[in-house]
Amino acid sequence: MNYYIGLSLAASSGMDSGIAVLDEDNTLILVDKLYTMNDVMFFFDNFPSLKYSKVCVSLVWDRTMLNGKWRILGKPYQMVATNPLIPNREGWTQRYSTRGCEYFKSLSEKGVEVNRFELYLTRQSMHLNSCYKERSPADCKFLQQTLKNEWQLDLPLNMMPMSQLEAIVGALLAKENTKNPDNIKILSHFRNADVIDVIDKPKLLAV
Repeated sequence: MNYYIGLSLAASSGMDSGIAVLDEDNTLILVDKLYTMNDVMFFFDNFPSLKYSKVCVSLVWDRTMLNGKWRILGKPYQMVATNPLIPNREGWTQRYSTRGCEYFKSLSEKGVEVNRFELYLTRQSMHLNSCYKERSPADCKFLQQTLKNEWQLDLPLNMMPMSQLEAIVGALLAKENTKNPDNIKILSHFRNADVIDVIDKPKLLAV
């Protein structure tokens, strides 16, 4: 039996990362929160069915990127690479963080299939995006209800942490990648890993 693991990786250990394990019958085997990379490594190193698992890890937003309105308006309208007055020190224009990339590369070298996904693009492609503020309680409740009602997942009635729900999205994508690879497109490559997404909303992620 194959297992499908979704990991919603946070930008730092101060935020919770979600982990979800889905089996062939769309049953959630495990959902949990992790914090440090040591926690993530401990989970994968001790997961007994790792060699039968497909893994999808979300891309991590680089929190050092300048994003304030005054910063954006204060920058000259020139490309950073061509403006000697704006040196790109320490990769501050980088959109995604490299957190955990070396470890996931080592998993791939051991034969484990590891792909990456852009969480918000995947939510849109799978019709899981809402009109509410990103990661707000309303957005969290919407995602949980949609996963429960439209994807027939057995989820609790009380509100789950957003990181765990995002990890479930990754697990669903990992399963679709295995069951219906024709519905998967490669968006880009990030640190030797494919960034994948669905082409059309899957009708039903069944066996």
